[in-house]
Amino acid sequence: MNLRRLSGFLIFVCFVGGWSGAAPVPVGPGKLELPNGDEPVTLHTYKPPTYKGGPLIVVFHGVQRNAEDYRNYAITLAERFGAIVVAPHFDAKRFPMARYQRGGLVDAAGKAQAPEQWTYAAVPKIVAHIRGLEGKPEMPYYLIGHSAGGQFLVRLAAFLPGEAVRIVAANAGSHLFPTRDRDFGYGLGGLPNELASDDVLKRYLAAPLTLYQGTGDVLNSNSLDVGEPAMRQGPHRLARGRAVYAYAADLAKTKGWAFNWRIVETPDIKHEAAFMFAAKEAEDVLFGKK
Repeated sequence: MNLRRLSGFLIFVCFVGGWSGAAPVPVGPGKLELPNGDEPVTLHTYKPPTYKGGPLIVVFHGVQRNAEDYRNYAITLAERFGAIVVAPHFDAKRFPMARYQRGGLVDAAGKAQAPEQWTYAAVPKIVAHIRGLEGKPEMPYYLIGHSAGGQFLVRLAAFLPGEAVRIVAANAGSHLFPTRDRDFGYGLGGLPNELASDDVLKRYLAAPLTLYQGTGDVLNSNSLDVGEPAMRQGPHRLARGRAVYAYAADLAKTKGWAFNWRIVETPDIKHEAAFMFAAKEAEDVLFGKK
């Protein structure tokens, strides 16, 4: 199926598929189950008691797979912006690094998977599910991920950005450079042409991607990728985010391509999702400066 049509097709099928008759998302903290073929995904939710029809914010957890914690960290976003927050749980057993941080784009042998098999394909299903429960088929949505969740989203932005108003990658440990000169995971090298063409690069640079950086995230934690391809991107998370943004901006300028990325930094915050979500810069990150 054409990649540009996959996201909209999934949302249409899921919404029409019958979920809209169920009860709305519960007020306060909650938990739902997303039908996802033979791989159901647990969704940790929060709906403010004062909710009046605001947007959806889907939150992607880090490498510890603590989705419920991330839902709790994001309650501040829900209350502050009048939004429903949903944090899907991608457990390590079913969704190891190749299927989470790398989105399941290729299998264990490095062979490209069909788009329907990508972990990214679960995202429009999540959106359609919540839209159906709320009876709001046009509900705008935003994606925000921290650490490993940020890695998931920077790669999703290249291959299946969907209809997200803004895709936010916070404190990602490594990035997808828009080049075929680096192997996949760190670039598009080794992928078949349909996943590494100039059209893919143009779509990636045009995606509404925000790199959200804590300027204190400069330490090498146990979870930081310190392999040679990652270290080429910079010595720590802050440097890597700055490097990929500069590289992408220069490529877009050289080629004359649209460039819709943004980079936002919040001072002194380390590798701490709760503080990143609560920072005053979070409004700019999601919705732009007023």
